[in-house]
Amino acid sequence: MQATIHNEFLTLTVDTHGAEAVGLKNAAGQEMLWQADPAVWKRHAPILFPWTGKLTGGAFTHKGKTYPGGQHGFARDVEHTLLCAEGDTIRLELRSDEKSKAERFPFDFVLTSTFRLEGRTVHHTLAVTNPADAAEELQFGIGYHPAFRIPFDDKHTTTDYEFRFDQPESPMILDAYPNGLLTGKCGYRWKNEQSIPLTDDLFENDSFCMAGLRSRTLGIYEKDTGKGIVCNVEGYPYTLIWSAPAKPVRFVCIEPWHSLPGAQTDTQEWSQRAAAACLAPGQTWETTLSTTFER
Repeated sequence: MQATIHNEFLTLTVDTHGAEAVGLKNAAGQEMLWQADPAVWKRHAPILFPWTGKLTGGAFTHKGKTYPGGQHGFARDVEHTLLCAEGDTIRLELRSDEKSKAERFPFDFVLTSTFRLEGRTVHHTLAVTNPADAAEELQFGIGYHPAFRIPFDDKHTTTDYEFRFDQPESPMILDAYPNGLLTGKCGYRWKNEQSIPLTDDLFENDSFCMAGLRSRTLGIYEKDTGKGIVCNVEGYPYTLIWSAPAKPVRFVCIEPWHSLPGAQTDTQEWSQRAAAACLAPGQTWETTLSTTFER
């Protein structure tokens, strides 16, 4: 099922499968989200929960039981319940049940996803609650993975774009090459740079996981027109940039995360995986990604 809301600048469509934004058009009717061509990358803007990246060994253990799991958790692959779609807001919910606890993730949780339009900005809030009657603490990872279409029109090509911070940055890059697990290595790719030029080879070794950003915003900009899509990454400990290895580049992702992939040397024990938050029964935690579409 899909739900659509709009204002004078934006029309947003969200699918209940994965609570995923699948369409976002500007006032001119131009689609700004990647449209999930399966030959390149089959997703639009998935939610990453209850972990980000890969699990060490493709599984985790809890109380002696092993739970296999794919990349980025399972919230993106299951049906969410539509709670409301009216005015400027769409809200969906995913609740744990006995099946999910037996097969995927042995913890009680409620994940609420709220999309709200404000002018040219989409605010996407993820709230995680550990129910008051839960049997134990809830530890989880979480992140965003929106994909934006490149180029913006047929008059531009890959090198007409750049990622741009709001101040010069020297991000620390956390290495997870070649298998998606942290290696323990880190280093600089850029120093004192406010922009990262987009090329068709930029992501030949997969994503860049950046730590230590001071900037409030990171966007993808069309250099000659100044048009851009700008994410507010303030408060996120990690921000990734990525695209699929297609040439020419068809989309770019700006991915604010509150947690990291597993490390090559990690144990599979869930309690030993670094979490975005640890919630006692009855507690709620939330985060918001605000993205402004200046095009």
